[in-house]
Amino acid sequence: MDLLQRLARFLDRPLFPWKRLIVGFSVAQYFFEGFLSIRQYQILKERKPPRVLESEVSQEVFDKSQAYGRAKAQFGFVSSLYGQAQNLGFIYYDVLPKLWALTGIWLARCAPAQYTGEIMHTLIFFFTFNVITTVLNLPASYYSTFVLEEKFGFNKQTLKLWVTDMIKGQALMVVFGVPLLSAFLAIVQKTGNGFFYYLWLFGIGVQVFMITIYPIAILPLFNKLSPLEEGPLKIGVEGLAKRLEFPLKELYVIDGSKRSAHSNAYFYGLPWKKHIVIYDTLIEKSETEEVVAVLSHELGHWSLSHTTKLFGISQFHMFYLFTLFSVFINNRSLYKSFGFHREFPIIIGFILFSDALAPMDTVVKLLMNILSRKYEFQADEFAAKLGYSKELAKSLIKLQIQNLSTMNADWLYASYHFSHPILPERLGALGWVSDEKSTDTRKMDAEKPLKAADREL
Repeated sequence: MDLLQRLARFLDRPLFPWKRLIVGFSVAQYFFEGFLSIRQYQILKERKPPRVLESEVSQEVFDKSQAYGRAKAQFGFVSSLYGQAQNLGFIYYDVLPKLWALTGIWLARCAPAQYTGEIMHTLIFFFTFNVITTVLNLPASYYSTFVLEEKFGFNKQTLKLWVTDMIKGQALMVVFGVPLLSAFLAIVQKTGNGFFYYLWLFGIGVQVFMITIYPIAILPLFNKLSPLEEGPLKIGVEGLAKRLEFPLKELYVIDGSKRSAHSNAYFYGLPWKKHIVIYDTLIEKSETEEVVAVLSHELGHWSLSHTTKLFGISQFHMFYLFTLFSVFINNRSLYKSFGFHREFPIIIGFILFSDALAPMDTVVKLLMNILSRKYEFQADEFAAKLGYSKELAKSLIKLQIQNLSTMNADWLYASYHFSHPILPERLGALGWVSDEKSTDTRKMDAEKPLKAADREL
């Protein structure tokens, strides 16, 4: 604790240029990520697929995949520039202190005296700021869904469903945000310099709560879960679960097709009671053994304790974040650099602290992606040892084609951005060999695309 206090005093220096430093971090990260995107864009101009895919992917599909990748990259260039301009504009025009002052005026005029403390003020500020950023990001969200994704056949949403989902999301933010943010602030206010420890315990409790409540109260607001019908697929999945001693409680099909052609399969739940969810689009576009192979990969993550290890890493990361936050929470020079001279709100301190920590977050992201790719190879190997090497390879190829996913990637771009290995790497690790292009590939060329969502396979 004494070490943290000494570090806090060291960093709280009058006239320290925190604003210039944070702006510098932001601009440097923007240009670095832009540099990576330019490198990847060159790969997206290639005219031939990787050697391992030459016998699996037609030239037409490869050209469409490259065109889709370039379209996403071009949109990324514009949206990242817009986001960077928005961020710098907020800083340059002192949006945070002005919005904090404005919401304080609203609170003083409209709320009874007993509701004018920092917690209520923070709630009004937070939700007002969220509405502003949501509105500012609507054009990019609309274009991504109804122009870019629509052009390549992925979007299944109607405008009404898009708006409804957005309203539901905002409503959930209020329902869960009010008690969670209030508790966060109360813990910091009432537990002294050691608040980071209590915040960490609170964070663990919130994660366990969300794991429990999400499938019961949140997921049904957006999708319908139905029990998987009796048949070969159910028999195959239940047999796989029994073989691995996976504590399967329920097996569901989710109606992902009502929003998009995205597809996936995943599991969730507490350690002693797990549920498997399979997208209806995955079932529609895949053979039974291919779906079971995909699930053997996913259950491989469970059997190899990847999910437990990642959960443990996330707890360590959360503890380290809250511990460092305790160093910055009373840093007056940081607050003053961004226009807060009389009031020093906890939420503002956390926002500025997060901005100051951006370089470290970049390093953490890189390391986590390296670990994640390692785990993906291990899960593939696990599925192969169960006898699903061929079926998993076929499923990955089929999804790659239906997704119009990028067939290749720049190594530096992939290292920084990708949590999963690219397909040629996975096929090589699985020992996939194909002498000729399958007739299924030719049939799929004319089908609508199927894209992996949430946790990629």
